[in-house]
Amino acid sequence: MKAIFFINLCIISLHAFSQDVAKFNVFAGETDRLDCPVSVNLDQINYNEDQGLLLLVELAGGQEVAVPCQLEMGHSARLWFILSGETPGGTSREFVLRQQEELNNPAPVRLEKRQGQLRLSKMERPILDYQFKTIYPPEGVNPLFKRSGFIHPLWSPDGQILSRIQPPDHYHHYGIWGPWTKTHIKGREVDFWNLMKGDGTVQFSGFLSEVEGPVFSGFKSLQEHIDFGARGADQVAINEVLDVRSWNIGNGDVWLIDYTTTLNTPLDSGIMLDAYRYGGGIGYRATELWHKENSSVLTSENKDRLSADGTKAKWCMVEGESTSEKGRSGILFMGHTSNRDFPEPMRVWPVDANGGRGDLYFEFCPIRHYDWMLEKGRDYSLKYRLLVFDGSISFEEAEVYWQDFANPPRVEIWGSDR
Repeated sequence: MKAIFFINLCIISLHAFSQDVAKFNVFAGETDRLDCPVSVNLDQINYNEDQGLLLLVELAGGQEVAVPCQLEMGHSARLWFILSGETPGGTSREFVLRQQEELNNPAPVRLEKRQGQLRLSKMERPILDYQFKTIYPPEGVNPLFKRSGFIHPLWSPDGQILSRIQPPDHYHHYGIWGPWTKTHIKGREVDFWNLMKGDGTVQFSGFLSEVEGPVFSGFKSLQEHIDFGARGADQVAINEVLDVRSWNIGNGDVWLIDYTTTLNTPLDSGIMLDAYRYGGGIGYRATELWHKENSSVLTSENKDRLSADGTKAKWCMVEGESTSEKGRSGILFMGHTSNRDFPEPMRVWPVDANGGRGDLYFEFCPIRHYDWMLEKGRDYSLKYRLLVFDGSISFEEAEVYWQDFANPPRVEIWGSDR
């Protein structure tokens, strides 16, 4: 499927009350670009929010085209926008940033809390639910399997549910999640994944931020990895900040979602994440509709369902039959170059999993081959991006999306009135 995406842009004219702040070019580099999130570091122009709102326009074909933009404040100030449509490799595009008195940029991706879930949706179509309320297993199943702080359902743009929780074969599987399996605290083993052991769990603690904007919407939540086996009261072994954002790209043909997890341990002794085939990163239990006869796996190294397990990849695409009009749906999981042990090792269930049915499970597993010691006083981050689609995505398109994520276009500011 060769997808062509459009963003609603409007042609604007100069206003007397606007003032140029900076001019810059965005260089595609050697690779083609497709609906690519891009940011400009505003520290270079000494901007602060007291100076007014910002208006971004692209200079294209002798006209000025308004581009939705969104300010993100933090350690540095960044202005985000979408480099819309196709941008061929070797080309550049020119933009002007202006100070504006009034600006109305609606948020196409909306956040809504409902019955213990935070839902992200676009054009009244759901993208994902983040479950912040504790979900208990079915009646008669050990309540140790309860947990909170995970994504489910994940929908495709056509409304297909692609994730699954609490399957009878693995009640501790929770849609899209990332607990650590074999860990050691002062020589004592603690398992945050296999909940039935009673070693520990992962739970939602609170929302740190919720953002809606014209370029992206999302949230940051605090998730606590609780050690049940400590002397005295249960203790927090890992504080995890989960940052999820959905980008406003295209016309709803695909979802583009960033999933960033930052780990910090409060333990003086630190915590060892043991090398194992399961643990951390980002794990995904696929819909029960997918099995070995109707689903497939393809990695950036051309590995398939039979050969991907234990290998390393920049990206991995999982897809299968669905009731979408296009007949299939899928997810492209992308890992970032800054991640530990990149390209990252993977866990992909063999085709004889679960009694030979061949259910689909995928995970980027940065501790598959090497231990990882988390020390007190340090942050450790893992960055992932998901492209959710109906139909199919070619190998070449998958590579373009990964390049957009891991090696974004270069921004060069060449003019400023500051």
